Amino acid sequence: MSHWIVVPIVMPAFIAAFIVLAARYHIGIQRAASLASISMLIAVSAALAWQVSDGSVVYYRLGDWAAPFGIVVVGDRLSTIMILLTSILALFVMLYSIGSGWDNRGRHFHALFQFQLMGIIGAFLTGDLFNLFVFFEVLLIASYGLMIHAGGNDRLRAGVQYVLFNLIGSTLFLFALGSIYAETGTLNMADLANRVALVSPEETVGIRVAAVLLLLVFAIKAALVPLHFWLPSSYAEAPAPVAALFAIMTKVGAYAIIRVYTMIFPPELEVTSGLHDVWLQPAALISLAIGMIGVLAARKLDRLVAFSVIGSMGMVMVAISLFTPTGIAAALYYIVHSTLAGAALFLISDLVRTGRGNVILSAQPAMIATAMTAALFFAGAIAMAGLPPLSGFLGKLMVLEAAYDSPSMAWVWTVVLASSLISIVGFGRAGSMIFWKAHSVAPDESTMSEDATRPHTLSFVAVGGLLAMLTLHTVFAGQVHNYTTTIAEELFAPDEYKAVVLDTPGKLSTPKEDH
Repeated sequence: MSHWIVVPIVMPAFIAAFIVLAARYHIGIQRAASLASISMLIAVSAALAWQVSDGSVVYYRLGDWAAPFGIVVVGDRLSTIMILLTSILALFVMLYSIGSGWDNRGRHFHALFQFQLMGIIGAFLTGDLFNLFVFFEVLLIASYGLMIHAGGNDRLRAGVQYVLFNLIGSTLFLFALGSIYAETGTLNMADLANRVALVSPEETVGIRVAAVLLLLVFAIKAALVPLHFWLPSSYAEAPAPVAALFAIMTKVGAYAIIRVYTMIFPPELEVTSGLHDVWLQPAALISLAIGMIGVLAARKLDRLVAFSVIGSMGMVMVAISLFTPTGIAAALYYIVHSTLAGAALFLISDLVRTGRGNVILSAQPAMIATAMTAALFFAGAIAMAGLPPLSGFLGKLMVLEAAYDSPSMAWVWTVVLASSLISIVGFGRAGSMIFWKAHSVAPDESTMSEDATRPHTLSFVAVGGLLAMLTLHTVFAGQVHNYTTTIAEELFAPDEYKAVVLDTPGKLSTPKEDH
């Protein structure tokens, strides 16, 4: 049993409590504590990812209660790579928050930020469905506080909409958990996988209902059509660093679908046959199309980026819906790409707002620091639209390759290629409106706000850091794809995971002990 696996969950909670109790009036101490916490998260996450890279599984039993009776936290290749991605994203978002001063525009930003990290990381590491629900609620509470940070009627309205949609998801989640527990008597994922496989065909009604409800819940979290309505306004109205951090939150829904529907309800399971390709894949294709059409139709840059997130989640879900090792591997590669690209674009949108005074897509006089912001937008747009040479292009090639032998290959290729063209036109239109046509506008036609100022250097550094991560993701695409392929193969053969968590005799290997 490894104690280190629980550190990424516990540490942000302690730091948040420290900030609230001892440093609520000292922004300098809050910033130092947050940066120290995130740096430690990166170090611990990287160490855990290295520890499980050989295929071992580490776990921690709270109170030393054996699974499935006690709470268990589990780390394997998939969960550790997700918490490492979260930690790296959090570092650059926090640097931008400090540089731009967003963290000082309202109370408790840093404490809520730490609780948000606790919820996200906990969702990735939990080994049972009930605690997945608990961490979803931690996410909901902290994210609502962050969303209305700095106030404003529009932000409050979007926050209420966000909470209402997610409360509906939470209610469905509870119904699903009740159905599963009534049928199987357990909520531990490893134990549940064994018990669901033993359910006789004539007793599968409750399990089928629960599987559908869980898919709906995770689809809400992943902003999948037709459950995506909450995202555009919520992300566009949220403070830019918050929206950038939220880029990983939709991936929590994708992660939950991957974990639950490869381990508990795998494609070959008769109980849930047809659920993946009959419902999930069409919804994913429609999400991809609607997201990119929204990019083309958006009148503000922040809403454009929000719709691009919907489109990128559609791409991820298209790959997941194939439910093959190659499809899951492509989805995992694209998850990393879309998280970094989406976060970078939200921050770039705020750079435009800072230097221009607004994010309206119309011809206006040149903004402050035009050259640097334009260069960053150009790189971010190339990444999100999937143009070479960045990782978005490689990720889409992987998705297309994974769908090549699928019966729905024609639909997948058509929608992916057409949506890519639409997104290129949409991002090109936005860039020309903000940066190119600006030089042809006379000064007296200015609609620039008097609040337009030069962005802080640290803000540019933070965005540059995210784009540097995208560059590394491209340069090491071969190694990353090989690793995600290994993860996918491991997901479709979860015997090691189940044996370690349930501590059953004859398990394939012994988890590394922490002495």
